[in-house]
Amino acid sequence: MSANSRLTIAAHALAWIGLYQRQGHEVATSEQIATSANTNPVVIRRLLGELRRAGLVESRRGVGAGWVLARGLESITLLDVYEAVEPGPLFAMHRATPDQGCTVGYGIQPAMQGIYEGIEGTLKRELARVTLEDVVRDVLAAPR
Repeated sequence: MSANSRLTIAAHALAWIGLYQRQGHEVATSEQIATSANTNPVVIRRLLGELRRAGLVESRRGVGAGWVLARGLESITLLDVYEAVEPGPLFAMHRATPDQGCTVGYGIQPAMQGIYEGIEGTLKRELARVTLEDVVRDVLAAPR
């Protein structure tokens, strides 16, 4: 099972746009962001589309086309980003109903559901505590 990097790449893109705008640039292109994230621009465009639908970025068309932040880094939390790019629950139940005649099959979903709800609640509280401004501060402080 591989880990999902969508939240990390989306945070990367937003932090990059924010720093780029601070340097006096108006818009950032998906190609520029993709170079920084070492991924395909299509991956970045798809994520930016989801972030746009969530109101975190805006796209500019025509001459000087690209992406800008819709809000300041200090007002975007990692929870905002997470909810924009991770639409479903963190954990899932069986695709098919387990054998209800089996003790474990009958009780596993209610038992796991309570555990999962607690974990997701903790995750969301922690993500809500961190802004992208915090992330950028830590990025800039990282030793090279």
